[in-house]
Amino acid sequence: MSRWERLGLRARITLLFALGGLLLATAIGLLTLTLTRRSLLVERDAAALASFAENGQRFQRQIGDEPAAEGVAAILESLTTTSGALPLVRFRDEWVALNPVVFSEETVPATLLQLVSQGAAGRARVNLSGEPAIVSGVQLPGRDAAYFEAVLIGEVDDTLNSLGLILLGVGTVTTLVAAAFGLWASRRALTPLADIRAAAESLAAGDLKTRLDPPADADLASLSASFNGMAQSLEDRIDRDARFASEVSHELRSPLMTFSASAEVLNNDRYQMSHRSQTALALLTDDIARFTQLVENLLEISRYDVGTAALQAEPVFFAEFVRHAISYSTRPDIALSVSEEGESLVIVADKRRLAQVIANLIDNADKYGGGNIEVEISSEQDMAFLAVQDHGPGVPAAERQVVFDRFSRGSSGGRRGHNTGTGLGLSLVSEHVRLHTGEVWVEDRLDGMPGARMVVALPIRIDPEDDQ
Repeated sequence: MSRWERLGLRARITLLFALGGLLLATAIGLLTLTLTRRSLLVERDAAALASFAENGQRFQRQIGDEPAAEGVAAILESLTTTSGALPLVRFRDEWVALNPVVFSEETVPATLLQLVSQGAAGRARVNLSGEPAIVSGVQLPGRDAAYFEAVLIGEVDDTLNSLGLILLGVGTVTTLVAAAFGLWASRRALTPLADIRAAAESLAAGDLKTRLDPPADADLASLSASFNGMAQSLEDRIDRDARFASEVSHELRSPLMTFSASAEVLNNDRYQMSHRSQTALALLTDDIARFTQLVENLLEISRYDVGTAALQAEPVFFAEFVRHAISYSTRPDIALSVSEEGESLVIVADKRRLAQVIANLIDNADKYGGGNIEVEISSEQDMAFLAVQDHGPGVPAAERQVVFDRFSRGSSGGRRGHNTGTGLGLSLVSEHVRLHTGEVWVEDRLDGMPGARMVVALPIRIDPEDDQ
């Protein structure tokens, strides 16, 4: 991906608008400067030529045959110089200037002197004391004399410089306005895409009812219709799959009950069987129990998929309920630790689902953790915490989200056997906790020892004092 593509669509649209404004302002500025310069120079050149012609004629009429230098200077002073003209006269071998500091015989270009000496009139542009000027010269007819006149045009450059600064400021403002307009246009253009992105994220999070409102823009209406059609198709397919799993699970319950009853009958007479038959019966009984648990879990999950799962919530003394749930566990060595505030903690929960959460966490620690199992109850602000930790190998950081997926056992649970789970226990824990608007996650043990720590956070909705 190039740097231009990494900028993002909004930034690219803004930069393109800004670049367009800059190019437009630059083109208009250069055109304005060029036309203004040409207009000012033509106007100033015409004024200089008119002044040169008028002053040259007046000087020729007033000069005598043998004027002295003082008389020539007096004539030059009488000439009209309102346009800033600086006259200079060569009479025979003498040079007389109105302002010799600025314009004298040394500043007349050699090419112009040569042209005038040949009897032709000429003009040239020079710099006088660092300021541009137009110098005109002509040989006076019938006399050994020449008339030169310089017109300073520095004010033209000053005007153009001022105009350039103004155009630069206007160009900067135009570029910023174009960038602001581009930012506004990009936001407006991308707003429908932001709505589609939010809808897609909501759909990916499991809200299958997410739909886009039909926009007024005809070009976007088809996109919204396509998205809504896709969302509807996805919802219908998931509903069909969930209902299929639910129906299959329901249909499996009857033969499973028959299998369980038959296995129980056989187990009653297992001591009359051979050792080989007893081993086969034990394996069959374990698989039937595991299959029964799998069907029950699938039924429970299908209720979430079809949207029929609902809480039968009621106030629960949390610590007492956890003690009661632990007493049903097959592990006698579970250590329960309750904080001082946790002893009187009351939450609103579905007892059946909360009991399954506790049982599944303990069962998971028993199958995959190893060692003693420790259960902790605590609270903080408006949240109640239940932690189940073991002394097993722990859960790698890369798998701490994956273990809550359906049929996921992680790297330590990849082996299958009579003592492995169905891969749905932690997934059901996640669904039950989410239905209680809580959270569940995996972390390392707080004491630094090897093992995994499963933490369930549930909101506290009833104060114990209010419940009393």
